[in-house]
Parts: sequence; C-alpha cells; structure tokens
Amino acid sequence: MIANRTRRDLLQVAASFSAMSAFSPLRAALAQSPRRTPDQILGPFYPRAKTADQSGDLTHLPGRAERAAGQILNVMGRVLNINGDPVSGADIEIWQANSFGRYTHPADHNPAPLDPNFDGFEVLKTDADGHYKFKTIKPGAYPISPSEMRPPHIHFRMVGHHDELVTQMYFEGEPLNDKDRFLESAGWVDRELLIARLLPPTPDLEPNSRLVMFDIVTLLG
Repeated sequence: MIANRTRRDLLQVAASFSAMSAFSPLRAALAQSPRRTPDQILGPFYPRAKTADQSGDLTHLPGRAERAAGQILNVMGRVLNINGDPVSGADIEIWQANSFGRYTHPADHNPAPLDPNFDGFEVLKTDADGHYKFKTIKPGAYPISPSEMRPPHIHFRMVGHHDELVTQMYFEGEPLNDKDRFLESAGWVDRELLIARLLPPTPDLEPNSRLVMFDIVTLLG
C-alpha cells in the first residue's frame, strides 16, 4: 500500500513538472540546478602509502631540474553543492598515471616506463569560493587486461564538510571513452559530467599548455 502511494506521489510530481510552462521560474530553477558528479571506482592504484605533493605543480619534483614528460595541463574548477553553493576548505586528492600510462605504485605491473620526474599524487584545498587548480601532464591510456584498455583519466577524491566523493575526469575525443566500462557506468546522460575539454591556454599560462575546466558537485558539500 505504501509502495503504491509512493509511486502515485512520484507520478503526480512528474506530471506537475511536465505541466509547468517552459518559462516557469520554478521549472527554470530546477533545470539549472547542478547535477551531482557521478561516482567512480577508487581503483587499485590509490596511493595509500605515499606522501602527496602539495605545491599544486605535479610537473616538477622537489630537487629535480627536469619536468615530467608529456602535454602540460592546467586543471582548474570549483567544488559546489547541488544548490550551486561553493564548498570552501574541501580536501581534494588527485592521482594519475604518467604520460606513458603507468602509475608510480608497487601494484602497477604495466611494462610502460616510469617517469623519474613524475609521482602523480597531489593534495589540494579549495579556497573561500570553492576554487581549486593544479598543473600536471596528460596521463596515458593503459591496459587492465589483455583485451581492455582504460582511456586517459585523472582520479579525484573530494572530502568536504558533510560529503565525500570519489570520481574520475576523462578527456573529450578519446576513442577509448566509448569502450570504457567505468565511464559507461555513469550512464549516457551523466557521463558527460565526467568528460572535460582541452582548451587553449589563457595568456597567463604556458603557450604550449592546455587549460582544462572540471567542476565537482557534491550532495551536501
């Protein structure tokens, strides 16, 4: 009986929403509400035993003159709750493979080379307006079985005041995106929230780098 009533209530809400004018302020507000960033797996290469860099620049390691190999990316965005409010003081962990597709992790047995100038682990904190940014290199694709490759991606773990979110950022135009079961798990609508574009750099960034914008939306913040 309760289940039937709940179903009727949901149908009534759906019917009411459909009946709203396309110019209804309520409908416009609902349509513009940010959607929560889809969850993704933590993965086997989460760097539990490593000390994270906190400089905001993964392309250089302390004490090394050379930079990491690969396309330089300037990744920036905001952490918001589903009401669109910024989440300040949120902790963000980032980890990724190097440009050859290998993690600096003892469990990664990929024969691709390690990069002596790249660790691929960073910890950040959002500012008062929820902003974060870091510089890194574009990660390479890598095999997870003899017949399956993962597309380039960067892992994010966000810990806010009331919510925690583990997700991954992918890159637009990668042929492996459409074959990746983890990206597909987000569904055809929400998967677009995980795919970022490589944009030209702004004048204050390195000329040959790329700009990547990626917002993270949590439930409560």
